Amino acid sequence: MADSQYNFPFRHLLGIEQLCSQDIAAILNQAKVFEEVCENRDAKIIPALQKKIVVNLFFENSTRTRNSFEIAERRLSANVLNFDAASSSLSKGETLIDTATNLEAMHPDIIVMRHSAPGAHVFMARHVRASIVNAGDGAHEHPTQALLDAYTMRERFGRLDGLKVAIVGDIRNSRVVRSNLWLLTKMGASVTLVGPPTLIPTEIKETWPDAKLSHDFDEIIPGMDALMMLRCQFERGTGTYIPSQGEYARHYQLNASRMEKAKKDIAVLHPGPLNRGVEITSEVADGPNSLILKQVTNGVPVRMAVLYMLSTRANDYEQASPTNCCCLQNKKCQE
Repeated sequence: MADSQYNFPFRHLLGIEQLCSQDIAAILNQAKVFEEVCENRDAKIIPALQKKIVVNLFFENSTRTRNSFEIAERRLSANVLNFDAASSSLSKGETLIDTATNLEAMHPDIIVMRHSAPGAHVFMARHVRASIVNAGDGAHEHPTQALLDAYTMRERFGRLDGLKVAIVGDIRNSRVVRSNLWLLTKMGASVTLVGPPTLIPTEIKETWPDAKLSHDFDEIIPGMDALMMLRCQFERGTGTYIPSQGEYARHYQLNASRMEKAKKDIAVLHPGPLNRGVEITSEVADGPNSLILKQVTNGVPVRMAVLYMLSTRANDYEQASPTNCCCLQNKKCQE
């Protein structure tokens, strides 16, 4: 729809790492088309995924991501099945492979999956014919979050190339960081990771040598175009890496006084959920530079774009073996 000459080359969206800049741009351009659909009161639902079955398979709690995907699916006219892990046979001891094979027997077209184990989506993709969308796997990746972040920044600045973006907070446990590092560096942006030494693994430079590391939030603020704030993931043990929430907030909270050091048109982003009063104050989160709710809005057309492009591409694989798909080795599938 957005570019009739371009064919999305992947059967699954397992992460941003597998994509090139052309793939990313194509998704963002398609999302722009769907944004116009979402804003049209008379055409909010289109038949792009009519007769397709989409399963939302969430093994971790989610509010924004799950609801955003479901709205996207329904706006594309898909038949939607929400899988509740807490009340499923998993609670009775069923393994992930049994869940995968049972789902495969029902012939879904797309499975949107969140799991606490990094790589669980690759495992699932090897055992089902459906297209897999990674909605977050442990601290590994969260590709649609990075795509909607990029879409929001491109919408604000008209470009990604050359932007200076700081990602601030719990770098150690964040899957959002890793997907954004892949995406922003592929699209020509400069990324600075900011946080206490205990929350920034030094080995991150081995994968992203161009990423800058800083432990001084105040020093880097004036040169940034965008600040992406991350919450401390205390459920993943972040509390053991910082002296206290108060001490963390003193050095890394985005508040009114720090905003005075920033560019007047700086963009403030946050993947959510917010810990107000810790990494960001309400004054900033709800202020004129905040794009946080815009990120939520943009999540729907971006996820519509991903689902649509995978659905279109998946038609070429109806006779293919999922265990041999070269996408699983981060290589582009060929025609």
